[in-house]
Amino acid sequence: MKAMVLKEQKRPLKLMDVPKPVPQKGQVLIKVLACGVCRTDLHILDGELTKPKLPLIPGHEIVGEVIETGDSCKRIKKGARVGVPWLGYTCGKCKFCQKGLENLCENALFTGYTIDGGYAEYCVAYEDYVFEIPEGYTSESAAPLLCAGLIGYRSYRMARDAKNLGLYGFGASAHIVCQVANHEGKRVFAFTRDGDTEKQEFSRSLGAFWAGGSSEIPPEKLDAAIIFAPIGALIPKALRSLEKSGKVICAGIYMSDIPPFPYDILWHERSIKSVANLTREDGQKFMVVASKVPIELHTTAYKLEDANEALEDLRSGRIKGAAVLIP
Repeated sequence: MKAMVLKEQKRPLKLMDVPKPVPQKGQVLIKVLACGVCRTDLHILDGELTKPKLPLIPGHEIVGEVIETGDSCKRIKKGARVGVPWLGYTCGKCKFCQKGLENLCENALFTGYTIDGGYAEYCVAYEDYVFEIPEGYTSESAAPLLCAGLIGYRSYRMARDAKNLGLYGFGASAHIVCQVANHEGKRVFAFTRDGDTEKQEFSRSLGAFWAGGSSEIPPEKLDAAIIFAPIGALIPKALRSLEKSGKVICAGIYMSDIPPFPYDILWHERSIKSVANLTREDGQKFMVVASKVPIELHTTAYKLEDANEALEDLRSGRIKGAAVLIP
């Protein structure tokens, strides 16, 4: 099969012919129909996430058709259209799994990081960690649901009691969360790169109550803010915009260092919390939400062999919505 392969971090991916994978016990073989391009892929490529298996096929926003099942597979049938997320396997035995925190599993495997992912024509995945895709979404439009949607939704659940919700960095995750929050009656305050009026107008078109640059103070205090951009300097800015007892939720797997800030902007029981990975429960609940809320997915399609171009477009902020590879 054809695949885009990372052989060495801080180097471009290479289009290669590699053996088509064979499903082992508990795994399914999937023909990839679409694979989203995520900022986490950039963090892996750039060496900011330091422990990938190499060589590696990236990609963890996979939508595809199950064409073969391994021994002991019972839940997913051949022909099903499924999604494969970042969380690829957990042990079920460590202290975190035993506490219902499988997203913190000490022995977890991650799609497109420690398991080969979806920048390819085929992939394998553990049956217990894939989700059936709701009707009404094309494979291309469904791909961002598998990470941008799932991580965004886990972050959103932590801020769900907020009436005024700030979203810092209006990319793939934020454009999904904005619609879910708007559907549930929240007021969304969208923060983009300073001067990016196109993204600000885009956020308003999806229901944002207010939009402005990340250095601006919103016209009303925020009950919670979700930081999607991997920029530590946004945390003090968000804290300054919070109401008492407000929350700043950091949604990324990687973030640049947080600069020093005065204690008074954290006082009054404001808090900072990070989001790590996802659970299967997150996925199941979000797919129900996605089947009910008419989420409008904005995507830009690229050929598989153009994955490096898609990654650079993501890096530069040229993509409105999400980039998706189509093998």
